[in-house]
Amino acid sequence: MRQRLKLSAALASLLICTSLATPAAPSKTETTMRQYRLEKADKGYRLVQQQAAVPKPGTREVLVHVRATALNRRDLYVLAGQYGPGDLTGKVPLSDGAGEVAAIGAQVSRVKVGDRVAAIFFQRWLAGKPDAASVGSALGGAIDGMLSEYVVLNEDGLVRIPDHLSFEEAATLPCAGVTAWNGLFTRGNLQPGDYVLLEGTGGVSIFGLQFAVAAGAKPIITSSSDAKLEHAKKLGAWQTINYKSTADWDQAVMKLTEGHGADQVLEVGGEQTIPKALGSTASGGHIALIGGLSGWNGQLPAGLLAIRSIRTSGIYVGSRADFEAMNAFIAEHQLKPVIDKEFKFADAPAAFAYMDSATLFGKVVIRMP
Repeated sequence: MRQRLKLSAALASLLICTSLATPAAPSKTETTMRQYRLEKADKGYRLVQQQAAVPKPGTREVLVHVRATALNRRDLYVLAGQYGPGDLTGKVPLSDGAGEVAAIGAQVSRVKVGDRVAAIFFQRWLAGKPDAASVGSALGGAIDGMLSEYVVLNEDGLVRIPDHLSFEEAATLPCAGVTAWNGLFTRGNLQPGDYVLLEGTGGVSIFGLQFAVAAGAKPIITSSSDAKLEHAKKLGAWQTINYKSTADWDQAVMKLTEGHGADQVLEVGGEQTIPKALGSTASGGHIALIGGLSGWNGQLPAGLLAIRSIRTSGIYVGSRADFEAMNAFIAEHQLKPVIDKEFKFADAPAAFAYMDSATLFGKVVIRMP
């Protein structure tokens, strides 16, 4: 079911440049910082660590001392040159990051110095439906991202993070967490007792598992690894299916739910999994179309959707309002994001390589200096 990106050439060309000493906090004498930027490679881009000036916040802008960042599969597409509006040379990668407010510009009212914050994925999608301007404001793509010791963002593009989370845990939330929340709650209207189908054990699916358990739903998760399925059970999975040993996993879902099917599906597999996801979905159920791990050319049979009253939603992360609602839920239930592995800032290229591994369970994090 899961087809890994062929990134060996891009990953082999990753470059780490020498850097300078780590700044601890903004001061009158501190003027430089470290960050990674994308540089053209034979195939896609490579990461180059550079020294840069610490930026100063302008009107309604905030200087954030980034403490941790996290990777998503989208970042592998960026590195491979398979994502993004035009040439991304010189851009700072990664959409996900958390840190503390180091300084604020004039007229800032949403945050104060010392606040613990995370950046939202789409800097201009605050609530409601997205528009062209908001979709064009994605960190680590259209605009510079979070793999930098300091970043300046508009105050509207930040949210406070739950008090019980570390910076590393909070850094995992902006993309995968909000995507799962949007798919299950904002668009899916998840209810207690709903059967929830989750494909694989990447970031979105594991967040979906945790959210479903906390909401009193019944999550069913798939994987080709029995060890991963055992881990999922410890997180509260109601049922598990090994899709390698159970090729007709859609039928298995129907059997487990006594013919009812999944009320909610987080569809991340793409063209190879969409047919079975449809075969697993209950009448009146909802499919959140999120990813294309096996390709993006899957087809949705309109007749079947109509006859069975199945709703489908295209999910591309979510808004600041989604993020804030999710944070309130996380705080209420004291949820802790699942981090598979943490890397040092100097080892960022290795984090990208690990993100493309078959061993992944949850999120990959880069700790900032």
